[in-house]
Amino acid sequence: MIVKEEFLSRLRKIFDLNLYEVRVWTALLSRGVSTAGELSNISDVPRSRTYDILETLEKKGFIVMKLGKPIKFVALKPEEVIERVKKNLVKDADERSKRLERLKGEEVLDELNTLFTTGVKFVEPSDLSGSLRGRQNVYNHLDMMIREAESTITIVTTAAGLNRKLDALLPSLEKAKKRGVKIRIAAKVNESNRQFAKDLGKVAEVRDTGEVRARFAIIDSEQLLFMVLDDDKVHPNYDVAVWLSTEFFAQAMEQLFEAAWKGFKKV
Repeated sequence: MIVKEEFLSRLRKIFDLNLYEVRVWTALLSRGVSTAGELSNISDVPRSRTYDILETLEKKGFIVMKLGKPIKFVALKPEEVIERVKKNLVKDADERSKRLERLKGEEVLDELNTLFTTGVKFVEPSDLSGSLRGRQNVYNHLDMMIREAESTITIVTTAAGLNRKLDALLPSLEKAKKRGVKIRIAAKVNESNRQFAKDLGKVAEVRDTGEVRARFAIIDSEQLLFMVLDDDKVHPNYDVAVWLSTEFFAQAMEQLFEAAWKGFKKV
């Protein structure tokens, strides 16, 4: 059996398989039904590893073991494999989520927090900074900052960014408002996002920046997150942001924002 390495590489990424697993699976697909020995010869996978790999593939829902001797394995239709893998992924994600949720009430979390707070005592303020790559990572970090906000949240974004932030951040912004946090959002408002601006207006004061283009957030006048690239010109996967935990810089930026805020048009 000859399968291009490029195709095997794509399958590995799509189905989260290692090299031996994808070789054995495609070998079985080409045969329909086969023994472990035959699959070892076809796939060039060591015989000593083939049984373990077939057992793993069976657990993941890729194949079925046929009863009888010699033991044979049956390939499933690719469409069926996709459905099984999807269900297993959802089930696994749900179980992991529940396991992580249970940690909130266990001693493990207390010990982790102790390690973190003890370590922070020895960290210079300038060290509490970092870069974030990929828009989803940026939004995850911004969401965390919003969830920890105590007094103020200031967000400046683009027209397209306003739409994205409604989808990504609204639940956390709603909770922040209930905690009494003052929320202000500034962005260019046009026909493409006017409804989004109105929806965000339920939890924040929203103003139109006009032709001003900027992308940053200030939390509690202590933390600053600013995006360094134009979201119209960069793919989401390559978006980059810088996070800083510094009162001096954050307060300076907030003072500059205050002056600009007065000139922005109310929505």
